[in-house]
Amino acid sequence: MKNKSTYKELFNRIKPYFLLIFVSLVFAIITVTITLYIPIKIGQAIDCIGVKTDWEKLIPILLSIVIASIGIMIVQTLMNFVNNKITFSVVRDIRNDVIKKIESFPLSYIDSHSQGDIVSRMVADADQFADGLLMGFTQAFIGVMTIVGTLVFMINISVKITLVVVLLTPLSLFIAAFISKKTYNMFKLQSEVRGEQTAYIDEMLSNEKVIKAFSKEEDTVERFVEINKRLKDASLKAIFFSSLTNPGTRFVYNVIYAFVGLVGALSVLSGSMSVGILTCMLSYVNQYTKPFNEITSVITELQNALACFDRINKLLYVESEVAETEDAILLDNPEGEITVENVSFSYNKERMLIENLNLFVRKGQKVAIVGPTGSGKTTIINLLMRFYDVDKGKITVDSNDIRDLTRQSLRKAYGMVLQETWLRSGTIRDNLKLGNKEATDEQIIEACKKAHAHSFIRRLENGYDTVIGEDGGGLSQGQKQLLCIARIMLSFPPMLILDEATSSIDTRTEIMIQSAFNQLMEGKTSFIIAHRLSTIKNADIILVMKDGNVIESGNHEELIKKEGFYYNLYNSQYGD
Repeated sequence: MKNKSTYKELFNRIKPYFLLIFVSLVFAIITVTITLYIPIKIGQAIDCIGVKTDWEKLIPILLSIVIASIGIMIVQTLMNFVNNKITFSVVRDIRNDVIKKIESFPLSYIDSHSQGDIVSRMVADADQFADGLLMGFTQAFIGVMTIVGTLVFMINISVKITLVVVLLTPLSLFIAAFISKKTYNMFKLQSEVRGEQTAYIDEMLSNEKVIKAFSKEEDTVERFVEINKRLKDASLKAIFFSSLTNPGTRFVYNVIYAFVGLVGALSVLSGSMSVGILTCMLSYVNQYTKPFNEITSVITELQNALACFDRINKLLYVESEVAETEDAILLDNPEGEITVENVSFSYNKERMLIENLNLFVRKGQKVAIVGPTGSGKTTIINLLMRFYDVDKGKITVDSNDIRDLTRQSLRKAYGMVLQETWLRSGTIRDNLKLGNKEATDEQIIEACKKAHAHSFIRRLENGYDTVIGEDGGGLSQGQKQLLCIARIMLSFPPMLILDEATSSIDTRTEIMIQSAFNQLMEGKTSFIIAHRLSTIKNADIILVMKDGNVIESGNHEELIKKEGFYYNLYNSQYGD
């Protein structure tokens, strides 16, 4: 995204808060007016001091300076409050829009992009953007007003000195503009490497057991050190080049100050200017150059903020999953008759995975899908749930093309238990009620008893009110899977998908849960993926998949009699 479009997007973000920006601008004008009023009074106070001090004039002047200073403090406090309100409202809006956008991302994007980088954009980049925006509002408004105001006051005092100041100012602006152009890409690179680092830390922490199991601690640290070095190099370059702005502009302003002092001193000696007026003029020059110094310092933060905003904003331009049609159908009371017609699909368009798959499942049938790893078993589940859309062909539920159904009603029709468990931070009760908010305590306990989870839950310190961490922290993998099974049993889904649902459970408990599953699946269309073939012997249809194709189908006895791929697969587990 180019700078111009980034500014446009930023303007659109700020536009809803124009009223607050106007209020902040008014406060900035008041602050600058009072600030410029004080040097006049200080000059008058200096002129009152001499061999004989005029206390009658001096005391009211000093009192007015004190009152003006208090006024500045109050107005600046109010302005800072308004600027904070604008900044964090804008950042809040962006984060809200991004999280809504993420919920509309196709799973293909989530699967192919680093989750740590997405988190980094939403958290670290958003914070950096907030810091830069806040500094921009606070210092830019006052800076611009101060520059305009001091020029007006200086012209009233001395046109000659004002011309010296104005003619030398463009040199500092040129230095600031030149450096800011160079630093934008450096800050962008810094944000990208920081996102890569966050992603790697997330990957390390979530796979720490694997790292230790393979004794890869040193390799992991070396990889982190390499990323960290690149982040250090990118940060140093960005900060070094951006930090050149302030010294460069300060040099120009010191030259301006020296010229003004010289011209002013000559004017005092010639009698055309008093010492008080010269003091006032020098104060104005200092106030005139100070905003330029501050603004050039702000440029560093603004360039960083713009680079971060650009990265956040790019998430909003990720193509959303295919929108539902305006007349999308609600799938009410599904009977569970499913047809797969000439379906072809691939994750990578250059390498086909499933080709011309056909399948008809009657209401209430139990369909088992078996085959070697990578044969397309889980892919079929992804297509049935419409996590991915088919490339060719169609899938229907009760004669309705699933692309004509609302995603929510389609997915609500299925109860899923996956090999990978998912539990959120909260109590065990909250996690169990995820699929059925209206479930009573009696129903929860009954479901947990069927899933054989009740006994271990009861042994926990607070039972069903025990708080578990992210992804079920503190529970074993088997216990987490039992909770996921109980959650499905509590939601009474009309159709079921069990993808290695008992992979982390001991054989004895699995046999007992299998009987509960059989009750749950009674009269419901069910899809079961299992590597342990003993768990699917009673399935109505067993689909044997290889390289994305169904190479055999039938029940257990029929497939054994064929003595084909399934026969060999079964005997490899249970044969002599």
